[in-house]
Amino acid sequence: MESFRVHLHKEQLVFSAAHFITFGANICERLHGHNYGVRADVWGPLEEHAYVVDFIALRDELRDIVLALDHHVLLPTEHPTIRVTQTEREVTATFEDRRWVFPLEDCVLLPVRNTTAELLAKHIGGLLLKALAERGIHPARVAIGVDENHGQWGEWDSGPLGPMEP
Repeated sequence: MESFRVHLHKEQLVFSAAHFITFGANICERLHGHNYGVRADVWGPLEEHAYVVDFIALRDELRDIVLALDHHVLLPTEHPTIRVTQTEREVTATFEDRRWVFPLEDCVLLPVRNTTAELLAKHIGGLLLKALAERGIHPARVAIGVDENHGQWGEWDSGPLGPMEP
């Protein structure tokens, strides 16, 4: 069966951010950073002008999502053992006997259980689907890749999306 897909991977779709992740029950990385790269694939039927999605709309929405992550500390709010709390001015993250305190404006609190490249890709994909829907664009499928270290990609694929309400 014939299908159509667009692929977007541009130099400006990068963000620098700090994070740490856990392994197993009690191993937590040190705080460190990456220069992440982001790419997107969007599948769907051709619209009236014979394209799946306007590259400019896709680029702009993805760029806005990426810019919101740039130069921040990424913290998971759904992690089972990392506790993240915020006050009016700061964010505190704790894991066992370790504690980090950051200015609130330096953090992005993410509804994920760990700030892995795979879950960052899923988070970005969800935001992209919502942003495209607000533009009246309803793709059949979306895949997002997040490169955290020049060739180390975490990827998320929405799988086939059912008919979406405009």
